[in-house]
Amino acid sequence: MNDEQLVEEATRIRERAYSRYSGYSVGAALVDERGNLHVGCNVENAAYPQGSCAETGAIAAMIASGGSRIVAIAIAGGSDRITTCSPCGGCRQRISEFADEDTRIIIIGDDDEWHSYGIDELLPHSFKLS
Repeated sequence: MNDEQLVEEATRIRERAYSRYSGYSVGAALVDERGNLHVGCNVENAAYPQGSCAETGAIAAMIASGGSRIVAIAIAGGSDRITTCSPCGGCRQRISEFADEDTRIIIIGDDDEWHSYGIDELLPHSFKLS
């Protein structure tokens, strides 16, 4: 799956987000080391902030299916349209757990163009237990 297809999947699953409280819908699509696609969308809750992020859902789906490494992940978010949507700090750490130096994190920039980053660019000096 190429990056453009991954972005399309993230955009598609964004439509299923449950963002009743913030109005900010996010979709995430990732490919694991086996080439399998996993998606997730944000799910908010009245007991704010007890919801879950799109990236969390996609990573959980990957782990549940037996995957262990993110090759690439695309994140698409926004209120009315897709806008700049970078993973929150918690999701950057979650991505870091399953990323390596070749993992691509694809997000839209302020220029409305899609860009690919490495985890060290988005989360320098990440927390590790090793």
